[in-house]
Amino acid sequence: MKKWLQKGRFLSLFAMLALLLMGCGDPTLSALVPQGEVADKQFQLMLISISIMILVLVVVFVLYAFVLLKFRKRKGDESTPKQVEGNHMLELLWTVIPILLLIILAVPTVMRTFEFSADAKPASKNELSIKVTGHQYWWEFEYPKEELITSQELVLPADTKVHVELSSADVIHSFWIPSLAGKTDTNPGDKNKNYMWFDTGSKTDVVYKGKCAELCGASHALMDFKVRVVSKEDYKDWVASYKATDGKSSANANGQQVFEKNCLSCHAVGQEGGNTGPSLTGFGDKDRVAGILDHDKENLEKWIKDPQEVKPGNNMPKVNLSDEEIDAVADYLLGLKLK
Repeated sequence: MKKWLQKGRFLSLFAMLALLLMGCGDPTLSALVPQGEVADKQFQLMLISISIMILVLVVVFVLYAFVLLKFRKRKGDESTPKQVEGNHMLELLWTVIPILLLIILAVPTVMRTFEFSADAKPASKNELSIKVTGHQYWWEFEYPKEELITSQELVLPADTKVHVELSSADVIHSFWIPSLAGKTDTNPGDKNKNYMWFDTGSKTDVVYKGKCAELCGASHALMDFKVRVVSKEDYKDWVASYKATDGKSSANANGQQVFEKNCLSCHAVGQEGGNTGPSLTGFGDKDRVAGILDHDKENLEKWIKDPQEVKPGNNMPKVNLSDEEIDAVADYLLGLKLK
């Protein structure tokens, strides 16, 4: 009896913790707080499916409780229950009802799928287009119309329909902004591009978090990015500032020399540099190092010294720099601000 009491207490405690943890979460990383047209329509599909599942659950439990109580064995009753080999009406019901429920769920789902696919195409000249490229383990965002490339942070104007072209530089990734749209794979190769679209919603000065939703390697869980939605006026100002920013920083001239000698072949700053690694234009204005660490000098130096310790399996080589050179480069990067 004591064992049953102990198990009951454990289950009660577990249930209470489960209910408590269900309330924990990030509203900027949730499909349950939809923003924009696509996210809202996908959320409606979720409500339909959840409603059907709850209905089925309630009916099953009610029938189970009814049978359990009505046909339970009574004290002193030693008779053998009547054996029923089959009931054609019941068999018909539990075959037809699931089919009807699946139809109810399938019709709006298929309609939405065709609706989203119809507009998932390359944008026209007057529409906002973003080319997204997945890397192990970071995201590259190209704005063809604005002629600029960013990394890890996607800045977009509010109340705007965004057409997205998706590809990968290495393995299959999956582009996902839970609050704005569902998941879409990024495939390697120019012939395997995917397209999607979403609406940025009416809120401004808000940041939504994005994730890679496809297991892509050791640091898949660390492949985060941000989507910052601003007003249309602020978006124009941001584009102008980004394009005007160069690689000059007053923070540390020596650090700039070390960076240009060792890092510029992979990382672009302004109009100069390579595209093997993330663009570091305006790095001083970002709020994360490597997309996951707090934006401070200590974490930046930690990342430069040993990238594999922070993101195992990433493609950034370990640079052969002294502590003094790493300190100088960190000061230089933190001083790179948008103009």
